[in-house]
Amino acid sequence: MTPGYTFANAVPTRSGSGPRPNSYLYPHHSAAVAESLIETAQALVNPRGKGIYATDETIDVIESRLAAAEGIVGKLYSDEEKRERRRRFRQCLYESIPTGTYNYISGVILYHETLLDFQMSPILSNRGIIPGVRADTDAHPLPISPAEPATQGLDDLLPRLKAAAQAGARFSKWRAPILCNASTLPTQAALEAQAESLARFAAISQQAGLVPIVEPDVDFAEDADLKRSVEVHHRIISMIYARCAAYGVLLEGSLIKPSFPQPGLKHPSRANTSIETISLATATVLARSVPIAVAGVVFLSGGLSDPDAVQYLNGVNKVVNNAPAGSPLCLSRLPPLSFSYGRGLQGDAMQKWVRGDESGAKAAFKERARACFLAARGEA
Repeated sequence: MTPGYTFANAVPTRSGSGPRPNSYLYPHHSAAVAESLIETAQALVNPRGKGIYATDETIDVIESRLAAAEGIVGKLYSDEEKRERRRRFRQCLYESIPTGTYNYISGVILYHETLLDFQMSPILSNRGIIPGVRADTDAHPLPISPAEPATQGLDDLLPRLKAAAQAGARFSKWRAPILCNASTLPTQAALEAQAESLARFAAISQQAGLVPIVEPDVDFAEDADLKRSVEVHHRIISMIYARCAAYGVLLEGSLIKPSFPQPGLKHPSRANTSIETISLATATVLARSVPIAVAGVVFLSGGLSDPDAVQYLNGVNKVVNNAPAGSPLCLSRLPPLSFSYGRGLQGDAMQKWVRGDESGAKAAFKERARACFLAARGEA
């Protein structure tokens, strides 16, 4: 072998007198690492109803949202003032996450600035909340189809995730946006590229000791009908897990963060497609494409209004709750169906926080967290 192409053991091994009795069940992980991954994945979606608060917006995105909430056009802040404002906003809402009897949030996804520069994981872990980290970086145009994005960040992923783990992270998330319209998008090349990147990410995340959350985010801005959206969701999720198998991903130590299948904003059926129809379509896609070993499903809320994000989540859980015994779809075998919301949790709180009403912001966040918790149980 060429000198320099050997690697130190990247996965920690368990100290002790010998292999555990069931170690053969984890051919690509030590038993200790596998058990840690499984324990964390289960804690992120249990007890039923608990979900994840996604605060992994880039600096530019969170700045634009704060400015829009403030509603003051042209107000200037220095770079240091902006940085301090981001830090204070994050700290306010992290400290407002309910605990004890009202423990609605299991984990929080942090952007690397919040995790490494602001060092906020102790605020969360001290409250019994599991810190996580965004793993993907930017997207670039797919060469064969420049309109479609391909997510970046694999080259230096392992050292970045090891640094995140040292800073307190226990899980990570990778978003893969997928364009969808009635006929031409997504291309097969885009689906293959995103499925490959998600599977490689998941394997590397587990190599670093972090539970991976794979996020296939199917766009609904165009003219796809519900049938087309169902088809695309089924294809990409099935492709992701085929590649995860190729890379030896431990499914019990992983989660998926999908979008809801739904008609596109430009399709005429969107206005009269019921919540019940979308909910059944969502449950059906998951039953057909998500392996039974996967620990849980945490939906994304991107592009949805706050009420729709809650209603869609509540609807799909009602479908599962009311599934007849012996249903051929086997909906009762689905893992917990919860949430990983950003705007769907913090929108109202941000409006109050930018106006100096911190107590109002905390109350608004708690109210939204409770609504999502109930929806993840089908009780909203």
